[in-house]
Amino acid sequence: MMSLKVCPIALILSIIFSLFLISECGIIAVYWGQNAREGTLSDTCSSGLYKIVNIAFLPTFGNGQTPKLNLAGHCDPSSGGCQKLSSSIRQCQSQGIKVMLSIGGGAGSYSLSSDNDARQVANYLWNNFLGGKSNSRPLGEAVLDGIDFDIEHEQGQSYYATLARALSDYSKQGKKVYLTAAPQCPFPDRSLNTALSTGLFDYVWIQFYNNPPCEYTSSSPNNFKNSWNKWTSSIKANQFFVGLPASTAAAGNGYVPKQVLISEVLPFVKGSSKYGGIMLYDRYNDKQNGYSSAVKGSV
Repeated sequence: MMSLKVCPIALILSIIFSLFLISECGIIAVYWGQNAREGTLSDTCSSGLYKIVNIAFLPTFGNGQTPKLNLAGHCDPSSGGCQKLSSSIRQCQSQGIKVMLSIGGGAGSYSLSSDNDARQVANYLWNNFLGGKSNSRPLGEAVLDGIDFDIEHEQGQSYYATLARALSDYSKQGKKVYLTAAPQCPFPDRSLNTALSTGLFDYVWIQFYNNPPCEYTSSSPNNFKNSWNKWTSSIKANQFFVGLPASTAAAGNGYVPKQVLISEVLPFVKGSSKYGGIMLYDRYNDKQNGYSSAVKGSV
């Protein structure tokens, strides 16, 4: 009779342990679109390396400007040449990969001048990239999964909260609109703090690069650890990701060698219940350096 009691207990413990392991599993998000040599969107998704792909960028919007997409040498949006990506987007989504449109970026001309301006931008994004209707959808008829805020200009930063709320409200019309953000690691982010304070963001990939005070180094790991803890305890979001350059060429500084990520960084960040995985910039550099393929099994 004793053995009959032990087996169910052992089974329960096994299930709990398995769930614990599953909860630690992270995913990899990547930026695609800024280098024609990185390969196609279809190939990026078919690589099996990523679960989220950010199409980058929409670097012109707001303040009365006509929004403009920039996908480097991949296609010409002004002539409708990027509409061919619609089939690739759907192919990615059929593989369980979320495809986002990243707005902003380090360069470009974008800002918001008022709450009304923010709502107009949200309306444009809904009709041209999400579940709305337009005769001039830059990426064709495919419906993207959401919008990524890579806002690195401070102009109009107080209105990005309105943009986030307006986009989130569109989820009520059917398909959920995911919201993601890529703040710089110094807390709080000067461009995104008001938006992130809404608590509406699903995923936040913190840029731990080009920001020496909070990047990871083996000699001063606490700079990174303190920043990670501050972000995950201060901002309401479903999951947080460690944002990294995929090679030394992808950023001025902040590159973390693959083995260092596996042995030093990941064991620490996995201690957070909000851990989601890593974000890499970008697909081209990842392809050149083989970063995600080397670390995927440990993420």
